[in-house]
Amino acid sequence: MDYSINTKCVQAGYTPGNGEPRQVPIYQSTTFKYATSEAMGRLFDLEDSGYFYTRLQNPTNDIVAAKIAELEGGTAAMLTSSGQAANFFALFNICECGSHIVASSTIYGGTFNLISVTMAKMGIDVTFVSPDASEEELNAAFKENTRAMFGETIANPALTVLDIEKFAKVAHSHGVPLIIDNTFPTPINCRPIEWGADIVTHSTTKYMDGHGAAVGGAIVDSGNFDWMAHADKYPGLTQPDDSYHGVTYAERFGKEGAFITKCTAQLMRDFGCIQSPQNAFLLNLGLESLHVRMPRHVENGQAVAEFLSKHPSVKSVSYPGLEGDKYHDRAMKYLGGGGCGVVSFELNGGREAAEKFMGKLKIFAIETHVADARSCCLNPATSTHRQMTDEQLAAAGIPAGLIRISCGLEDKNDLIADLKQAMED
Repeated sequence: MDYSINTKCVQAGYTPGNGEPRQVPIYQSTTFKYATSEAMGRLFDLEDSGYFYTRLQNPTNDIVAAKIAELEGGTAAMLTSSGQAANFFALFNICECGSHIVASSTIYGGTFNLISVTMAKMGIDVTFVSPDASEEELNAAFKENTRAMFGETIANPALTVLDIEKFAKVAHSHGVPLIIDNTFPTPINCRPIEWGADIVTHSTTKYMDGHGAAVGGAIVDSGNFDWMAHADKYPGLTQPDDSYHGVTYAERFGKEGAFITKCTAQLMRDFGCIQSPQNAFLLNLGLESLHVRMPRHVENGQAVAEFLSKHPSVKSVSYPGLEGDKYHDRAMKYLGGGGCGVVSFELNGGREAAEKFMGKLKIFAIETHVADARSCCLNPATSTHRQMTDEQLAAAGIPAGLIRISCGLEDKNDLIADLKQAMED
């Protein structure tokens, strides 16, 4: 039976047997015992499923990953130590020295830096495109060595909404997968796979955890991209892996399991960016209430955005749930409304006014965080995006005086009152 996403938040991924723990167990162990070397050898050959070292896989993590896969409508998933690790693994799993990526220009600053600086040092090139680019402009960004297209459902902090169907259509016309970071909407408000995305990533640190308690990330494979049909582009998946007993992932595990198996057996083995079982346990507690919390975040975000849009001290507001917002139509199509509780706005007076305003807030705390139960705010140009030049900030839609606020689960009237008093002289 295919249950609703609300029921999946609570029940998916783990069904205890008779006399087994009702709550997901924490397998707080680095290693796992086997009776024979032969039994362990079959695990190393990927002939049997199981666990031998938590740096690669852990039962707690796999239970929680299975829940996230069900929520997103994917066929396989894995947890990582952070959202940054998830995005790096998702891209590096199919890219290598000499590869090229096409990415939306309005992505989170840390991911922008990952792709444009760190991965460039690995010999991987990138072309950034506007999230509003036409099909012709998107097609022009592709090269013979393009191996992936990347974007965010709702960009952090510009709050641009990606036209997932258009990006997927272009990516597939060039024989490459579309990778979407779906952190802000979560699968409660958008399931990118249903719109054509092939791989979905998350910073589970945000709404999925929901309480600022545990850093983590996740990768979900749709199981739809046919790696063997583009074998020349993805030899890592379609040719024998000499570092893992000559296994050919796409042949052994098919479309449904090849991507995540390779990412685990190869990248997690070598980089070790595993999420701790304790963090996975905390993440699951957050997932169990995700379907209840997200509507409240959206309600608060909408109310705050409407208040800000009418205040004389505010120069501009970005929130896709607002009628008249540039991305409102896409938000209605893909998100059913606002999509999250994050609102970006610019005060009259620029950076100086922003610093003064933030210093007077009482409920909204200044934090390098977003998307949890407690409301918070920051100025991206001096924090999360400070590595970007003014030109890059402009291209990403982030003025120097921009303020990003994350509306938590408090009463919306209290949030509005706090913002109001902070803008008074």
